[in-house]
Amino acid sequence: MIILSHRGYWKHPGEKNTRQAFVRSFDMGYGTETDVRDCAGKLVISHDMPRGTEMLFEEVLQIMDGRNLPLAINIKADGLGEAIGALLDKYKHTNAFTFDMSIPDMVVQLRLGLPVFTGYSDILPTPVLLEKSHGVWLDCFNSDWYDAPLVDELIDKGKKVCVVSADLHRRSVSAQWNTLKKCKSHSDCLMLCTDTPEAATEFFHA
Repeated sequence: MIILSHRGYWKHPGEKNTRQAFVRSFDMGYGTETDVRDCAGKLVISHDMPRGTEMLFEEVLQIMDGRNLPLAINIKADGLGEAIGALLDKYKHTNAFTFDMSIPDMVVQLRLGLPVFTGYSDILPTPVLLEKSHGVWLDCFNSDWYDAPLVDELIDKGKKVCVVSADLHRRSVSAQWNTLKKCKSHSDCLMLCTDTPEAATEFFHA
């Protein structure tokens, strides 16, 4: 099981998607999920509409400093694929994937050769372009709706699976994490994105 921090490893909400959170996450050996938008022709880190003061996506790769930790890129606007791919190439970062883009932009990113994860959740029960996608972003908006055999089936099909931890939806993680412990694979094909990476590490790797 690979653990990813959600918007960096932050200790209080004001640190989300900040340099301090990314430094902490990478120095502790965790990959991260983060949000990318465009602003004035540049790629910036921002979950909401950017104001022009946000850190650059390139800065995240500079902080990564060649460590090639997992990077989940939440696409917040169309048309970013080529620029993202160019920066990943520039920093020789090969351990990344994009997700949450629109369907037309997903088609473009697949054509560009970007590692795309398709969405699969209780509100999106049919994953789009599953066969062409590199992996699955497995979400649980309203309930812990899936079981271990479903995760195993996706991995058996050659897909990586990144699970959205229930804590991101302000629910208890107990049932979900115990379900994931029943999965056959805890290798680099199975990831968990969480706001509590140290607790997840203790739970899955103790």
